[in-house]
Amino acid sequence: IGKNTFIWHRAQVRENIVIGNNCIIGKNCYIDHHVKIGNNVKIQNNSSIYYMTILEDEVFIGPHVVITNDKTPRAIDVKGRLKTKNDWRAEKTIVKQGASIGAGSIILPGLFIGKYAMIGAGSVVTKDVPDYGLVYGNPAKLNGYVCKCGNKITKIEEIKNKLILFCSNCKEKIITKKNDTHC
Repeated sequence: IGKNTFIWHRAQVRENIVIGNNCIIGKNCYIDHHVKIGNNVKIQNNSSIYYMTILEDEVFIGPHVVITNDKTPRAIDVKGRLKTKNDWRAEKTIVKQGASIGAGSIILPGLFIGKYAMIGAGSVVTKDVPDYGLVYGNPAKLNGYVCKCGNKITKIEEIKNKLILFCSNCKEKIITKKNDTHC
């Protein structure tokens, strides 16, 4: 656990985890074993971050967010025996630098949430989210792009396989890959 990291009461932080510097883990959070959390990450109250999740630097996790890790969960195996930790088929989920996940969202296993992406409150994310992508809904769909400052991009130019995003708020110009296979 890094320097200047605060873990509020009733949070459960399991074994074999890495938590960077300057993080806040809110009240009642559950951080499963073998989770990696970068620097300057904020995880708000009552969120659950399960095994094989990687949160890069500067990620924001809103209250009551769940990042899952098994697409076919069952309590028992096919012979009716209670599953053990060796029976789970966990998949790695990566939340890239600066991404924000809104309150009450659920992230299905094995997904890639792009850098500075924003996921609206209450969303169920079933597909990868591109860098700077703005997704929301159930299931979450791509509804535009956001700037590093968090504001929605209002001017976009497409050049070959690139998007040029212009922020009217902070005047940032962002060049990113165009990828039609996401949300």
